[in-house]
Amino acid sequence: MIKFRLAHLGLAMAALGFTAAAPIVGLAPAYAQTVSAQVGKPLQAAQALMKQGKHKDALAKLREADNVSGKSAHESYLIERVRAAAASSAGDYGTAAKAFETLIASGKLSASERSQFSEGLIGIYMRGGDLNKANEAIQRQLKNGDDPKLRAYLLQNYYKQGNIAALETELRNAEKSGRMSEDMLGMLANIQLKKNDKAGYVNTIEKLAANYPKAQYWNDLLNRVQSKPGFSSGRLSVDVYRLKLANGLLKKPSEFMEMAQLVMQGKAPAEALKVIDKGYKAGALGTGPDAERHARLKALAEKNLAEQNKNIAALEAEYTAAKDNDGLVALGYSMVQSGQADKGLKLMESAIKAGGLRYPDEAKLRLGEAYAAAGKKSQAITTLRGVSGKEGTAELARYWIMAINKPLA
Repeated sequence: MIKFRLAHLGLAMAALGFTAAAPIVGLAPAYAQTVSAQVGKPLQAAQALMKQGKHKDALAKLREADNVSGKSAHESYLIERVRAAAASSAGDYGTAAKAFETLIASGKLSASERSQFSEGLIGIYMRGGDLNKANEAIQRQLKNGDDPKLRAYLLQNYYKQGNIAALETELRNAEKSGRMSEDMLGMLANIQLKKNDKAGYVNTIEKLAANYPKAQYWNDLLNRVQSKPGFSSGRLSVDVYRLKLANGLLKKPSEFMEMAQLVMQGKAPAEALKVIDKGYKAGALGTGPDAERHARLKALAEKNLAEQNKNIAALEAEYTAAKDNDGLVALGYSMVQSGQADKGLKLMESAIKAGGLRYPDEAKLRLGEAYAAAGKKSQAITTLRGVSGKEGTAELARYWIMAINKPLA
């Protein structure tokens, strides 16, 4: 008889599809027991082959140990531990899975090891393509406590299998418990898109944009609101551009130019100058063959702003006399943008309260935007929550609230 101690054999979890450290599949010194030479020699030889990267040869050598008659339960256990490591490294996931299953059922693992081996077995099933067994193993593990990583694997497996019903159930449960990750929301959006659930899809993209404010989500939302039946592109395109600017989505020279022109048409030259200046700072304006055109637009905005500032009192009196509350709303908005926030906001509020507006919800939307521009977050949100309408104003107001509340980058 010889004394035999198995070295610790690290099982790379990356090979199993995991990123954390692997369960140790060697035998800790505390477990070392006397084994027969007939079993010990092939075990030692198998370990030596594994160190040389000859994992398939190691598996063959272990079969010699298997053929030894009269083995103790402990010797059989040691053989399976080495086999688990060799088979995993060799990519023989069927053999590895059986070894892991045997070890887990042996009763010889500590609670900590049992948990590690159970997680390792999930990885083996997944690498071997047996997603049904992987899912069953994951569900067993989750009964011991929620694990975001394992739950993500479960969702991933359902998605690969096309098991939409199970995937939706898991996602609904995750949403109810408040643990929806970006990946989970992305999966839900894909399902809704495939099912042509447009309302559900937009709702999910809104959640993605609100919690994970990436350009792709915001662009999707804003493109969809513009394609909504009844969307008033002539009046609300400027509001879409304002949201794009607020979310850093303007990139092209043409986008900065078009927004500046729309804002000027809305009689807000101070805002147009801000847009143009941002375009210059971003390197989108002031360069290339259209640089002179960019400069002319900037000069025009400066001229319009100077004229408006010179004639504000006269304009206000003119709109008031004509009971043109839409004109007063526009003038008040422009004043907010030009640095006269308190006076401009008061003018907008009075005009909206007086009524007689052609598009009341649009006016409220602009008031909410003006509050946001003035840095009055709570007033902006309160105002925007009161915006309704079927032409796109309700959606744009909701998106402004999301933009105002978006997480800091």
